[in-house]
Amino acid sequence: MNKRRFSIKGRLHKMLKCMRSGEQLRVDEIAHSSDSLATRDYSASGGYSGRAGEIETKVDNSNIEEAESSLRESGYLNYEEARALLGRLEYQKGNTEAALHVFEGIDIAAVIPKMKVSISRRCEPNRRRSQSDAVPPMSMHAVSLLLEAIFLKAKSLQGLGRFGEAAQSCKLILDTVESALPEGLPENFASDCKLQETVGKAVELLPELWILAGAPQEAILSYRQALLYHWNLDIEVTSKIEKEFAVFLLYSGCDANPPNLRSQMESSFVPRNNIEEAVLLLLFLLRKFVAGRIEWDPSILDHLSFALSISGKIRALAHQIEELIPGIMGRQERYCTLALCYYGEGDDLVALNLLRNVLNNRENTDCILELLLASKICSENLVCIDDGTKYAYKALARLDGKCSQILSIANCLLGVSLSVKSRSVASDSERILKQSEALQALQTAEKIMRERSPYVVFHLCLEHADQRKLDFALYYAKQLLKLEAGSSTKAYTLLARILSAQKRFIDAETVINAALDQTGKWDQGELLRTKARLHIAQGQLKNAIETYTHLLAVLQVRTKNLGAEKRLLKSRSKINRSLEMETWHDLANLYTSLSQWRDAEVCLSKSQAINPHSASRWHSTGLLYEAKGLHQEALESFRKALDVEPTHVPSLISTACILRQFGGQSLPVVRSFLMDALRLDRGNPSAWYNLGLLYKADAGASALETAECFEAAAFLEEHAPIEPFR
Repeated sequence: MNKRRFSIKGRLHKMLKCMRSGEQLRVDEIAHSSDSLATRDYSASGGYSGRAGEIETKVDNSNIEEAESSLRESGYLNYEEARALLGRLEYQKGNTEAALHVFEGIDIAAVIPKMKVSISRRCEPNRRRSQSDAVPPMSMHAVSLLLEAIFLKAKSLQGLGRFGEAAQSCKLILDTVESALPEGLPENFASDCKLQETVGKAVELLPELWILAGAPQEAILSYRQALLYHWNLDIEVTSKIEKEFAVFLLYSGCDANPPNLRSQMESSFVPRNNIEEAVLLLLFLLRKFVAGRIEWDPSILDHLSFALSISGKIRALAHQIEELIPGIMGRQERYCTLALCYYGEGDDLVALNLLRNVLNNRENTDCILELLLASKICSENLVCIDDGTKYAYKALARLDGKCSQILSIANCLLGVSLSVKSRSVASDSERILKQSEALQALQTAEKIMRERSPYVVFHLCLEHADQRKLDFALYYAKQLLKLEAGSSTKAYTLLARILSAQKRFIDAETVINAALDQTGKWDQGELLRTKARLHIAQGQLKNAIETYTHLLAVLQVRTKNLGAEKRLLKSRSKINRSLEMETWHDLANLYTSLSQWRDAEVCLSKSQAINPHSASRWHSTGLLYEAKGLHQEALESFRKALDVEPTHVPSLISTACILRQFGGQSLPVVRSFLMDALRLDRGNPSAWYNLGLLYKADAGASALETAECFEAAAFLEEHAPIEPFR
């Protein structure tokens, strides 16, 4: 046996030397091989990296043993195997172009059918075979050698930047194995050679090659092929592929078609889009970690948070975080992330309580994000507006000028909190002071911005508009529109309202029309409502009715689609329903002003189907009764509106007007309704006007107070927008 081993090694060394030098081996030196001129054509073409005498003759022992195995099994090394071996040697030495030239000499089309047969027969269960088909056409060592050659050819093409050809070469490996073994690779497949290793590397490489070749759909198919077919890969490799695929689905910008699974149960879940498929993959990874099968990777949770957030499944994200085993996330990070989730779902108080658990812990010194989020939540809830100001001041004190961008946001949140506070104080002097402090904080936020923030500019614009500094408000509204590149309907709407406050109705309508041209149909709700209000302000009532009708049609179609569109945020659905209800109320009030009682009643019945307990519906009902001369019924409707929403300003004013018309009522009662309305909405011209009428009818009231009320009403009416700025 030793003598035979040395004999084989001697023949192999001689053959490799011949292949390098371009000489021809004698027929009797390599038996059974008529194709022993392994590289004569390549050598003659001058493709080698050096002359025969300059070639390094030292051969890697592993390559010798590989070839020796093939020689021992088959008795000879044929043309393709010789090229595969020589190509590997060139590739290992870094001669990529030389290796590729050698690999291209292999007749792939001729050897693939033989490889398929050999692989399938290797994995067939033991059965009685005829003597003719008992021996496969190729040994598994030869199959492994040739598959490795195809893989190295792909790597060579990749190194030369020919990514599409590299992908095709790599795909050939997987298609060959999958065709030979449709049910997947068995356990311990070809454990005595490199075949399993080569297949695993090809599975990992193929998606990368398709991505580099600019073929995202092919990359998606290769990822799915890697995960759906049983390649007998290690769990670490499978997890790596799952994560890479999820990242590609989330951030590539390519829409993936739903997978077409060959076999699945009727009740099984099939992802319908990129996000669902990415979430499914990330949940698989999360479950593997919980089961202790893979090590923890923090980026898994980051990608899952992004995927669930943009798909509107924020509560599902909260559940995933709550189910994480202790130690994965710190207590502060967990509470802050959960607070963001519940805030996104509209559960503001739950989010605030979670943040307070962090902020009340003295050990947590670095909690700027928590302070800013708590301030933002408090600024949107009157019950805790003082806490919002306190949290903003704390954030500013801890920042101490460290980061200008975060410092800008902190000042902005302070300004927003002070602005909200100014609208709820009773004293005029305190209100003016809070407004001044709010504007100063917002201006500071703008000055220290490293990059202009639309959030800061929006609130600065809004504060100027509320204080009726319309020229400044108009400037910031235009800046906001430019910053957002016309992508925000909120900016267009605010600009139109400011123009309407300047009585530039035609300009405002032009802005709305421009916004409608650049906005998708489903996002045109507020724009259409603003346009209808502009028509009413210009006395174009017929046009207003047509616009309202168009708006309702859009909303109704949108509502029908919401049943199937589960990715939409619940808050968005509520906004659409609220907008539809308020549109019916606007239309009812319009018909009431035209004395079209029946049409107004139909609109109110439509509104009742959406929400029977709406303050604005009861108010519109009261206006209809009042227009008909049924003052007692109108007063009852206004009182029902206040029972539902005690702070409903239009109902407070309408109740005061009805009571004043009745007479016999004590003036303090009427005055209390109007003062409550002004406390809630200081800039309401109707409240000031009716308070002036009340003082005028009161013999004990001073003429100065009466004049001041009428003067305030006239000023506010002159600068009143068609809709409130906020």
